[in-house]
Amino acid sequence: MKQAQLIKSAQLLPNGARFYRCALQVNPYDYLVVHKKRTSYSDEAAYNRAIVDACKKIGIEVIAITDHHRVSSSVRLREEARAAGIHVFPGFEATTKDGVHLLCLFDPQGDRDLERVLGDCGIHDDSGRSSPCKYDAIEFLNEASEWEAICIAAHVDSNDGLLARLTGQPRVNAWRSPKLMACSLSGSAASAPDGIRDILQDKVPEYRREPKVAILNALDVNDPADLEKPQASCWIKMSAPTAEGLRQAFLDPDSRIRLSHKPDPHTEFVAMAWESSGFLEGARVHFNENLNVLIGGRGTGKSTVIESLRYVLGLDPVGDDARKLSAGIINHVLRSGTKVSLLVRSYLFSEMKEYLIERTIPNPPVVRDEQGNVLPLTPHDVVSGAEIFGQHEIAELTKSPDKLTRLLDRFREPDSDLSRKKAELRRELERSRSRILDAQRELKVIEDRLAALPGLEETLMRFKEAGLEEKLKDQSLLVREERVLNAVSERFEPFNEILNQLRDALPIDRAFLSPRSLEGLPGRAILEQAETVLAELDNQMAEAISRMAAALDHAGESVTAIRSQWNERKREVQSAYEKILRELQKSRVDGEEFIRLRRQIEELRPLDERQAALRRSLEEHQQYRRNLSAEWDDTKTEEFRRLGAAAKKVNRQLSLKVRVSITFAGNRSPFIQLLRDQVGGRLSEALDTLGRAEQLSLREFADACRAGRDVVARKYGIPPSQADRLAQASVDVLMQIEELDLPPTTRIELNVGGEGDSPVYKSLEALSTGQKATAVLLLLLLESDAPLIVDQPEDDLDNRFITDGVVPKMRKEKQRRQFIFATHNANIPVLGDAELIIGLQASGEAGQGHAEILPEHMGSIDDRAVRELVEEILEGGKEAFEMRRLKYGF
Repeated sequence: MKQAQLIKSAQLLPNGARFYRCALQVNPYDYLVVHKKRTSYSDEAAYNRAIVDACKKIGIEVIAITDHHRVSSSVRLREEARAAGIHVFPGFEATTKDGVHLLCLFDPQGDRDLERVLGDCGIHDDSGRSSPCKYDAIEFLNEASEWEAICIAAHVDSNDGLLARLTGQPRVNAWRSPKLMACSLSGSAASAPDGIRDILQDKVPEYRREPKVAILNALDVNDPADLEKPQASCWIKMSAPTAEGLRQAFLDPDSRIRLSHKPDPHTEFVAMAWESSGFLEGARVHFNENLNVLIGGRGTGKSTVIESLRYVLGLDPVGDDARKLSAGIINHVLRSGTKVSLLVRSYLFSEMKEYLIERTIPNPPVVRDEQGNVLPLTPHDVVSGAEIFGQHEIAELTKSPDKLTRLLDRFREPDSDLSRKKAELRRELERSRSRILDAQRELKVIEDRLAALPGLEETLMRFKEAGLEEKLKDQSLLVREERVLNAVSERFEPFNEILNQLRDALPIDRAFLSPRSLEGLPGRAILEQAETVLAELDNQMAEAISRMAAALDHAGESVTAIRSQWNERKREVQSAYEKILRELQKSRVDGEEFIRLRRQIEELRPLDERQAALRRSLEEHQQYRRNLSAEWDDTKTEEFRRLGAAAKKVNRQLSLKVRVSITFAGNRSPFIQLLRDQVGGRLSEALDTLGRAEQLSLREFADACRAGRDVVARKYGIPPSQADRLAQASVDVLMQIEELDLPPTTRIELNVGGEGDSPVYKSLEALSTGQKATAVLLLLLLESDAPLIVDQPEDDLDNRFITDGVVPKMRKEKQRRQFIFATHNANIPVLGDAELIIGLQASGEAGQGHAEILPEHMGSIDDRAVRELVEEILEGGKEAFEMRRLKYGF
């Protein structure tokens, strides 16, 4: 089977619970007739069609038909709705003998004889006008439990509602009955009338109960238009619309019930498939967009699934141990030749796109679009921010200060301008260092050469005193003239450089303005004008280059002509000069030496001007660098302030659980390493002192080194000998120190105090491995919309922290982010209310077997087979769970 077909077949597998829009109090046409309700429909068929059409139009997938004490009136509407693909809970609305209205719903697939149920209630009149049933509210709730029905206290905020009809202790008893699981309102609990609002919000002590009564919107629907009203429906999360699905939703309303529901699109892994002869041969998974939990015994392939995700995405493990474990699974469990495919769904500005990422061991991953074309993208381009942690890998993460600090990045508002500015400043600082060093080197060369000038002039003076100045005057002046001519040619060089730069810049690139590039842009006609502008500029620059080249050529020819004339003069002077030299040789005087001295002096004299220009340039470069350095420090400070704001955000979100603080430039390692590499020698005490300094300004340190040994020793308490080595650091090294960007350090503390006690915070260093991992996992759960995958987090987590800290955050964040956990801990899938639980099992001999992921073992806790699997694998079976319950005294 081709991989694309495997992925398509994976998408047909169960993927757990999702939200269904439900209208749970729809009345049939006969109800309108009997109770003389106004309607524009003349017959039942038209009414039924309109109800079904309205449901389809607004996305209602589930209805309950609840006539008063009647079920036969609902048959046709039930059949028509089901034929249209709408799930229908059969049932009725009961009026108890104490006047309470209760909705009684039955499983859509059940075979319960509802007429017999009505008879049991004492209802034998099918006219719809019968008197209340023979049970009071509490008795009815108990009987309904025996019928395996789900009861909802109808319109609890109206006159016939439980909280309005009953008073005193009967009201308390009915409300606190464990058989009452839900009530319906015409709005939210916060908008309920005085007198019942506090009860609904669980603020009245005598009415408090656990679990809370689930609050639904289930307005009486007597017309298709009623379905449009917000109070008529709500969203309930279920694997499938069943009585057990409702029961589980009512047990956990915070997770499974929404009065209004606006999905929060986020990047998600949709489906995964393996094609191989390895352990996961032919395996397929259809992920849920929220919380997915892999369960199974040891060796059933949970870690292999996790590492397959890491491998297909091309992500690297955090630490050495994780790297070895991951490589072992890839090489020895998945094996070479295995192809892993992952279907990814991503959203950009609410636009959904799907990508298929494929990777065959040991080749790199390939990204395909929906048509199967290979794209020039990496998995990171498609799934930016996805995080995967294998067994014990979160514990390894706690050992890396830099990685802990990077955890705060997700809490910062992205600022590309600041990042770009920082990168530009760093480059400019490096360039300024290069310019300063170049200027200083050239100045040093000039100073060395000019240092010989006094000696040359002194020797020249002795020649003058011997009368050679006058005798060789013409030749001496000729040397000066030659220097003048050379200086003229040197003035051409800057213009030649500019000319070459202009030639390199042409022709101007205009491909981005081509018709193909602008195709589809609404402002194409306007933008096309820019192409004309650049074309004209290109032509004008070409003409300018031509004129400039001609000007330089003309100037060069003119100078050549001048030099030719001068060479004629030089030959005449040279002839006389040679005659004089022969006469001087008779007197044993070296006239040639005099001319060489004159030429050397003439060549050195222009260096005075160059030296002055270089000094001015050096001062400009240094001033520019001072400005850059101040801006560099300000930018690093601004970045730190934003990181500080991120830390405050974490502290607010994890109040009384985790506390985060950061230290500016707290990681001195790059600074210490630079001193060790570039300065060297015995610096142990100095490095230790600088590494532990509470505050350290790199610019102040560099200035102290420039000021000398005594300042360094006094300011930083460093031994004089080591201070001397630091003070002798080169200009280059001191500027490199100023350019460093020392990372901040992050201090993470976990509250290890008991619930209700005063907080007791301990830093990571003082925590157990499990407590460290708990603190970090709480950070990982927050402030991201990319998938988070963790293999057996309970291996490193304390069980109490899973229940009190991790699970509540997971439940909150899973609505806007996908989680995939492999676990042996029941608290994660059960208390976390996993939307999809995937049971894995292995078959065959060790080393030759393979994993099995059966469709019946894919679902949520409201699926009986899945629930039994969780009970067996994670709780040790029903008997073991019951024995623990009895021993604990629950």
